[in-house]
Amino acid sequence: MGDFREREPQVMKENVYLLKDAMEKAPRLRGVPTGVKGLDELFFKVEWENGKPVRKPLGGIPEYAVINLTGMPDTGKSLIAEQFTVKQASLGQKVCFITVESPASFVAASLRERATAMGIEFEKIENNIILIDAASNSRLRDDVPTMLDTLAYVYRTYKAHRTVIDSITGLFEAKEMLARSIVRAFFNFMKKWYQTAIFVSQKRSGHEGLSAEAAGGYAVGHIVDSTMVLSKEVILSESRARSYKVDFGDIVRLFRIDGCRMCGHDTKVHLMNITELGLVEIGPPLVEVLKRKG
Repeated sequence: MGDFREREPQVMKENVYLLKDAMEKAPRLRGVPTGVKGLDELFFKVEWENGKPVRKPLGGIPEYAVINLTGMPDTGKSLIAEQFTVKQASLGQKVCFITVESPASFVAASLRERATAMGIEFEKIENNIILIDAASNSRLRDDVPTMLDTLAYVYRTYKAHRTVIDSITGLFEAKEMLARSIVRAFFNFMKKWYQTAIFVSQKRSGHEGLSAEAAGGYAVGHIVDSTMVLSKEVILSESRARSYKVDFGDIVRLFRIDGCRMCGHDTKVHLMNITELGLVEIGPPLVEVLKRKG
C-alpha cells in the first residue's frame, strides 16, 4: 500500500450532512402491523406528557425497518413471515415475497392456508403479493446484482413497500465468508427503496437457542435494525418439566427481541405458541408465567 501522503484528497461532500438536513429526509416513526397476536405491542416510542416520558405502543414493527427473524428449524420463522405478508396484503399493501427455500407454488399454497387461519379471504389479497422464485432459479440465488435488478423491477412495477426474504441464509449458504457483504447489499437496497422488510435467517446446530447468532455468525444481526429470536425446547427431563411447570414431553417455545435501533422494545423472554391452525402467537413474559405457576 502506497504512502497516503502522496494521494490526492478524495472528499465525498455529498455524504456529509448537518443533522437538521438529514432530519428533513427521515421517515416518521410508526408501526406496521405484523398479523402476529401479542407482537405488535412489544415495540414502542416515547412521548412526553405532563413533564414525564411515557411509553406508547407502536402498533407493529417500525416502518422501513429491516428485521432479522432467526431461530432453529421448526420454531415458527416462516409462519411469522407469512402472517406478516398476509396481514399487510389485507391492508392493501403490495408485498414482495422472495422464496429461496421452496418453489413459488408451494409458498402460494402455504400463504393460502395462513390467510384462511387468519380469517382473511385469499381472493382479496392474491393480487397484492408478488413472489420471486429464487428457489427454482440458481442465478437469482447466486448472483446478487441479478436479484437486486429483479427486486427493483418489482418495486417499480408493483409499487411494493413490504419485502420478505425466506431465507436470507439461502443466498449465502455455500459462501458464508461473504455473508456480511451480501446482507449489507440487501440491507442498503431495502433502505434505498424504503422497504419494511423481514429477513428470515437460519441457525446452525451449534448456536445457542436464544442468541442472535445465526448462519454467517453475527453478520445479519450486526447490520439489520432489529433481531427477533425464536427458540424451542422439548422437555425430556422431570427437572425441566418442573421448572417450566409443563408435562414431560411438552414443547416450550420462547421469543425475544434482541435490540432495535429505530425504537424502544420489550426486553423480556416471552412464551410463544403455535396454534392448531398454524398461527404464531406471542404470550406473556416467561418470568411472569413462572411466578404465577410457582
